[in-house]
Amino acid sequence: MAPYERILRAATIKLNPNPKLSAVLILFYPVDNKICTMLMLRNTYKGVHSAQISFPGGKMEEEDEDLQATALREAKEEVGVDPDQVEVIGKLSDVYIPPSGYLVKPFVGYAKEKPNFIHDKNEVEELIEASIDTIMDESIVGKKKIQLGRTKLKIRYPFFDINGHTVWGATAMMISELKAVIQNSQ
Repeated sequence: MAPYERILRAATIKLNPNPKLSAVLILFYPVDNKICTMLMLRNTYKGVHSAQISFPGGKMEEEDEDLQATALREAKEEVGVDPDQVEVIGKLSDVYIPPSGYLVKPFVGYAKEKPNFIHDKNEVEELIEASIDTIMDESIVGKKKIQLGRTKLKIRYPFFDINGHTVWGATAMMISELKAVIQNSQ
C-alpha cells in the first residue's frame, strides 16, 4: 500500500533524524461472533491529517511512559477506550509520515468485549467499524487519484474502500501489513 513516491524509511530518517514520535492503537473486539476493529474519520481542520481516516492515536507526550502508553492514552481521549480493557498483543512496523514529520508506531490490542465508544467531537467526526472479514476482502483494494491536503496536487494512490470510506496513506500501509500478518498466521 505504499505508493511509489514513498521514500524508504532509512533515507527519510537521514533527512529527518529527529521525527516526532507517535503511536496508534489497532483494537480488535468481538461483535455478533465477528472480530471487528475501529477506525475514525478525523474532523476537517487546518492541518496535514484533516478529514483522513486513521486508527486512534497521536503524538507522544512527556507524561507517556512509552509509545504503548501513548497509543492507549490517545485511544481513551479520542474514542473513549478504557486502557484497562485492552490487552496489547503486538505491534507493527513503524511508519514515517513525511508531510507531518511523524514516526508512528502501530500497536495491536484486543478487548474481550466491544468498548463503549464515545468519540471526542473536537477531533473525530465519525467512527467506522470494520470486521476482519471486510479488511481481508481483496475486493476493497483499489487505486485512484487522491488530492494531497490543501494542495492542488493529485497522485495515484492505493487505497482500501472500507464501508464507503477511502483509507489510504499510513493507515492503509498499516492495514496491509496487518492483513499479511493475519494471512501468515492461518
